Amino acid sequence: MSASNSNSVFNIPAFWKAQMQDWRVTVIRTSLERLGYKMILPYLTLYVIMLGATKTQFGYVNSLGMVMGGLLAPLIGSIIDRNGPKKVYIFGILVLAGGYLALAEARIWQVAALGVFLHAMGQRLGGQSCSTICGNCLANCDRAKGMLVCESLAAGVLGMIGPMMSGWILVNLMHVTGAPTDPNTVRPLFYIALACTLVSLLIVVFRLSFKSWGTSKAKSNVFADGVAILKADKNCRKWLLISAVGGMPLAMVTPYVQVFAAEVKSADAGTLAAMVTATALTSVLCGYVFGIISDKYGRKPVLLLTIVLYMAGLGILITTKRVSLLLIVGMLQGFQEIGATVAGSIAHELVPHRIMGRWLGATAMFTQLFSAAMAAMSGLIYDNVGGKWVFIIYIVCELVIRIPLLLSMPETLTTPVDADKFANI
Repeated sequence: MSASNSNSVFNIPAFWKAQMQDWRVTVIRTSLERLGYKMILPYLTLYVIMLGATKTQFGYVNSLGMVMGGLLAPLIGSIIDRNGPKKVYIFGILVLAGGYLALAEARIWQVAALGVFLHAMGQRLGGQSCSTICGNCLANCDRAKGMLVCESLAAGVLGMIGPMMSGWILVNLMHVTGAPTDPNTVRPLFYIALACTLVSLLIVVFRLSFKSWGTSKAKSNVFADGVAILKADKNCRKWLLISAVGGMPLAMVTPYVQVFAAEVKSADAGTLAAMVTATALTSVLCGYVFGIISDKYGRKPVLLLTIVLYMAGLGILITTKRVSLLLIVGMLQGFQEIGATVAGSIAHELVPHRIMGRWLGATAMFTQLFSAAMAAMSGLIYDNVGGKWVFIIYIVCELVIRIPLLLSMPETLTTPVDADKFANI
């Protein structure tokens, strides 16, 4: 790479200015959402359990939100293709805000469960809109960099600040020692997350355009569209399974990492917050660089590397007896977020832009329904077999399913979409 090219690659302000406004609005909105979410992430599962839920019940609640999100995903994708993502985006943010409000006001675990359900739904709806905007606003040669500017630099920085703020609030203002045991000490965090969500809503309402990249002739039977896409290309069929396993961390790993660290490894409130901060720090330091490498040399090797590093972190979590090593676990978890973004780049490069919403809807449905089953099982496994087995099962699925299928896929960076395969959709 020449010096001039290298300088241009790392000139993030110039890259930012060169992109479409809708993408920039989405980056700002995602960053605010990540600030609120990362504030509550270290304590969300603990909070619901402190209100009286078992881990099995939490797993069922988490599962229900994914089931509903998955069933709605094809319909939402079709709506986005016809009308653009803005209205769906706004609705998703409103649902997300409702989830934070229910969590903040919960006095019994059932109300908190409603909050978790709405939170999962809102994230799914907003995420599908966000993903469609990224898929259409960024050129292939800039896609991974652009998505990782959002994930790592913008959302990553605020995602790092969020848990630092929440840890400071709990330790210094709520005077929590050790892991939180009173839900009232955690409750204020949900109001702060709600405020971040409402600010992001105003930004989307007033700054995002009504632009649509799809076709107004999308079939009324959205499931038939999804099936037709899968029939058109075997790589789309492979990607369904790859995407399903890639969704397992959010379904059955992330909700229990903090609980496992607190209950089994004796982590206190400060350590739990530091783990999430370390996760965001990894995104900030490594994400954009991984995006540059992915855009220059290919998505597959970068994604494979992030998978291996993430699994290494879980291996340390399972085996370590030293609380200090939990910060390393947190740092290695950051590669899951980077990998998920790189995987998103691949998904966007498998079909033409005009059917992007329906394709993302089809993959979201399959991924969310698979994740829902895993989320329901994870609580049962944690309560009845042991927490470490939640992580071990995920690692086995990576080694047996996702990695072999990923190795059999073409490199999408250098393999253009064959639009003729999808001409009748």
